[in-house]
Amino acid sequence: MQKYYAVRRGRNPGIYRSWPECQKQVNGFENARYKSFQTEAEAQEFLKGKDNYPTKKKSHQREPENLDDYSTVVYTDGGSRNHGNYKGGHVKTTDKAAWAFHINHQGKTFEGTAGEFGATNNRMEILGLIESIKRLNEENLQNEKTIFVLDSQYVLNAITKGWLNGWKRRGYKKADGTAPKNVGLWKELDQLLPTITNKSFSWTKGHAQDEGNNRVDALLNETMDKM
Repeated sequence: MQKYYAVRRGRNPGIYRSWPECQKQVNGFENARYKSFQTEAEAQEFLKGKDNYPTKKKSHQREPENLDDYSTVVYTDGGSRNHGNYKGGHVKTTDKAAWAFHINHQGKTFEGTAGEFGATNNRMEILGLIESIKRLNEENLQNEKTIFVLDSQYVLNAITKGWLNGWKRRGYKKADGTAPKNVGLWKELDQLLPTITNKSFSWTKGHAQDEGNNRVDALLNETMDKM
């Protein structure tokens, strides 16, 4: 069945007939707005809509997103209790690590968490996002207006600043020719991101007053407690 991909905010807004064409316009584009439709008329209506974007303060801090604008809010997190969380530190095979996600879709919640030994905090951060996307697809929520809220600049920057796209263009190599750490997970994430057709990303300060972020932090710590 023919799909119509409407890009309201991207490199070149408009309607595209294939996902690869649409993907070129939105991947790595901050606050991209796009959605797939069964008819061209629906796609045209989507293009007429408007989005409100927070203005940046002089300190380059963005106002927090209004989560009420989204039908699905996803919190993800990763953590570790290891010796690798400081410069020169190394992870031991006995160190605990875990990831977690919390999905709220119009009052209905879905959660997941798991752990492993000898993993870094960054690996867990990527896994938390990967597993949340898999769950969204399992629950048939992939076309909902979704926002992912993370406290990991490591993961967010790779997506919103186009680092992941750059690695991919170079055969999953950084500018210096070396592979990014956790390259296997980055490849998996790159395959999964397009399955969520209408998404945004937002940063939240970890271990602060964000209830959703505190929930995923609690979940992953419960997992490590049981390991």
